[in-house]
Amino acid sequence: MNLDDFEKELKTINVELTQNQKSQLNQYFELLIEYNKVMNLTGITEKDQVYLKHFYDSLTILKAVNLSNEETLCDIGTGAGFPGMVLKIVFPHLKITLLDSLNKRIDFLKIVVEKLKLDNIEIIHSRAEDYALKNRNKFDVTTARAVAHLSILLEYAIPMTKENKYFIPMKANIGDEIKEIDNALKRLNCEIVEVIKFKLPIEDSNRSIIKFIKKKDNHNYPRKNSEIKKNRL
Repeated sequence: MNLDDFEKELKTINVELTQNQKSQLNQYFELLIEYNKVMNLTGITEKDQVYLKHFYDSLTILKAVNLSNEETLCDIGTGAGFPGMVLKIVFPHLKITLLDSLNKRIDFLKIVVEKLKLDNIEIIHSRAEDYALKNRNKFDVTTARAVAHLSILLEYAIPMTKENKYFIPMKANIGDEIKEIDNALKRLNCEIVEVIKFKLPIEDSNRSIIKFIKKKDNHNYPRKNSEIKKNRL
């Protein structure tokens, strides 16, 4: 995906970048490649592939939610910052929390924040289950891109999400996962708003975005990690 294709595809999801945002994305790309040499942040290093599989793919969450109308977002297991860092660049008003359990990724993300001069963005080194225990009903949107089974993700993400707000995981294929979450939906008082399936431009790889809404808080969740392993939802 060259830069012209990138901007063309963004228009289909109602995104038009400023010159500053284009510059920030390019700087982000350069930092990713530079630090990837010593940190192994991603296996995708060619510019056209980064713009397609990381930058554009991150922004496809807009198929499920208008982030212009939201204030707070948590990216669970953000890795090198996808989708959360990209969303911060494109929606600078958002108060973003990037959550990851690996220190080297946290170090990289802090460098990106400093170099791009981003504010209202929090970088947290923690396991999702530990963070969820202490941060209930905090976010308008929680998301996770290609992270864990849906039943486990729901238990981490839904407690963090405000009532009547959204958890929106992003996956390649949801397969049988979505058939195995009925019990989780009941226990966590949430429901599926919509499932959006589409193909990534150019390469036609499958993508799935699931939009959950949290109806009511259940104070019994999240459970401690040891309890989750004994009795998965």
